Amino acid sequence: MFPENYENRHQKNGWIEVICGSMFSGKTEELIRRLKRARIARLKTEIYKPIIDIRYHKTNVVSHDENSIASIPVPSSANILLLSHNVDVVGIDEAQFFDDQLVEVCNELANRGTRVVVAGLDMDFKGDPFGPMPELIASAEFVTKVHAICVSCGSLAQYSHRVAENEELVLLGEKKTYIPLCRNCFNSKSKKK
Repeated sequence: MFPENYENRHQKNGWIEVICGSMFSGKTEELIRRLKRARIARLKTEIYKPIIDIRYHKTNVVSHDENSIASIPVPSSANILLLSHNVDVVGIDEAQFFDDQLVEVCNELANRGTRVVVAGLDMDFKGDPFGPMPELIASAEFVTKVHAICVSCGSLAQYSHRVAENEELVLLGEKKTYIPLCRNCFNSKSKKK
């Protein structure tokens, strides 16, 4: 005879992994690497990205190094919950562009037994916490902070400095729009504005 909670004790465990950092730090590259390894392990995976991110490809998640993985563009985080039944690993790219409900969605998936791997900018171009990322970092079991290289001095960079003249919070762009800077160079350039 099995104890009453036997089934509950043998359910698979879920968790949240967050990969964060500045632009050009390898966040998406690491997300792709983790999802491809999960597929090698024969786990059922899905990856989602915000529908507004069409910089490299309309549907694929693509790193700056042009590595890619098929994904599903979604208009809101609620869609992720609706589309990810019976999935072992869920990947989410550009998490900072999603609504605040993303935290609840990730926790619900983890509570169901899903491994959730999230990548996103932890700070906006002003150096402020970005979107749902701070709450995701707080609720995640694993957090990986990756760094770019400061284009001004060669130190580790953790800031995405906007060089384009635009004050909108969300401005999709690449090397002509943003550069990675260390703390000192970011503070120096920010004072000049």
